[in-house]
Amino acid sequence: MVGKRSAGLLLYRRAAGGVEVLLGHMGGPLWERRDARAWSVPKGEYVPPEEARDAARREFEEELGMPPPAGRYLPLGDARQPSGKVVTVWAVEGDLDPRHIVPGTFEMEWPRGSGVTGSFPEIDRVAWFPPHEARERLVAGQQVFLDRLAEQLAGEG
Repeated sequence: MVGKRSAGLLLYRRAAGGVEVLLGHMGGPLWERRDARAWSVPKGEYVPPEEARDAARREFEEELGMPPPAGRYLPLGDARQPSGKVVTVWAVEGDLDPRHIVPGTFEMEWPRGSGVTGSFPEIDRVAWFPPHEARERLVAGQQVFLDRLAEQLAGEG
């Protein structure tokens, strides 16, 4: 049996101090009081025959409420997460104002066992970070994408 798969886009921009990446803070009551390891590349699950890159673009728009930027998509490859899910990410250069996101929502029972279903944002906020700060916030299984982006950008120079 094939495990779950997710695809996402790591948006980056070139700032005065160097490259910055856009991360989303995971929404919902399980993450609201956490900062370290509570941020993610905007991504989501897909099922073939949908192509991973198409899913990454779709999920970017669903999670942020904005279309993904046009531009060259740099493949950052796959990474198996501790849960067993395989995440595939592309980097794309672009800029957006975090104040303009309109996050998608999901429903879950909360508090657990209460029988009450609530609606929560998939991502409750986004922010730009230099790579060393992003590494402190990003879930551990996605940190490899920061390294791969740095390698890709170093190869351009």
